[in-house]
Amino acid sequence: MNIDKEKLVSYIKKLTEPKILVVGDLALDEMIYGDAERISREAPVLILQHTKTKLILGGASNAAHNVSTLNNGKVGVIGVCGEDYQSGQLLETFEKANVDCRYIVKDPTRKTTTKTRISGSISTSITQQIVRLDRQTNSPVSRITEDKIIENLKIAIPEYDAVILSDYHIGTLTDRIIDTAIKLANKYKKIIVVDAQRDLAKYKNVTSLTPNLPDTEKSAGFAIKTDMDLEKAGNKLLLETKAKAVLITCGADGMFVVEPKRKYTKIPVFNKSEVFDVTGAGDTVTAVYTLALAAGAEYAYAAVIGNIAASIVVKQFGCATTNITELLNAALIGEFYAN
Repeated sequence: MNIDKEKLVSYIKKLTEPKILVVGDLALDEMIYGDAERISREAPVLILQHTKTKLILGGASNAAHNVSTLNNGKVGVIGVCGEDYQSGQLLETFEKANVDCRYIVKDPTRKTTTKTRISGSISTSITQQIVRLDRQTNSPVSRITEDKIIENLKIAIPEYDAVILSDYHIGTLTDRIIDTAIKLANKYKKIIVVDAQRDLAKYKNVTSLTPNLPDTEKSAGFAIKTDMDLEKAGNKLLLETKAKAVLITCGADGMFVVEPKRKYTKIPVFNKSEVFDVTGAGDTVTAVYTLALAAGAEYAYAAVIGNIAASIVVKQFGCATTNITELLNAALIGEFYAN
């Protein structure tokens, strides 16, 4: 696509303006690090001397964090956590990230979704993950919690410019919550973007969806090998969901935007070298894409900005974020316009 540099830069500068609400499966990533000392006498396992613990927002929480670093904290979340120790850690991490968490519902019957990764190292090697422990409740939220979330949606959605539905299929986004969020967003003329891994057809009448290639293939029911396949799959999603656009993320092959009336935009990957970790890159794309749409960008330009943001965060380990300065610097690199 031909990119107008001035137009692109103007949209990036406007990312600070919109207010975004993220609704979905909130999660916390707990990263525990230690130095390998010796093998235990109790069992053939490593003994690590703890060096540090790092708490990172994951799942839908990561999308909110990505928004916060770009629009100076004009972001709120709606979801559920437990009444456990990890819920306190989650709320504290949200506060440090400048994310409004007043609409989070506490449910004592559920675990706060937490993924604990324990990594070890020795002086002559890199740090390696040894084990991961997941705490989560996979069943849908109870009717009582569902009602509370819906009441919070009614209060919160009018206050924001756009809504992100971030579905990791851990139980927060029930059919009632999805339907209510979409109806309220449309009633108040808010942008609503969906980031889900399956059951895409049930997200009807949204502004846009941001599936990755494997999830698009599952939804379309066929393998995608060519641009014609992408067009066919995107058209099928548009028809099934009545969305205004579909952004398909294709990993190392970039992105593909499908709009009605057979309007297609292929966006090459930006700076595919120096990819260290793709964890959370999808959240970044959805967050930045939604912000750009709320700032007035066309779908293709919003996707380009999301693409640039993803190229920045994949250079970092774990769920990462970027900021306006980094986006502007990357957008001004000449090689991007040569693609």
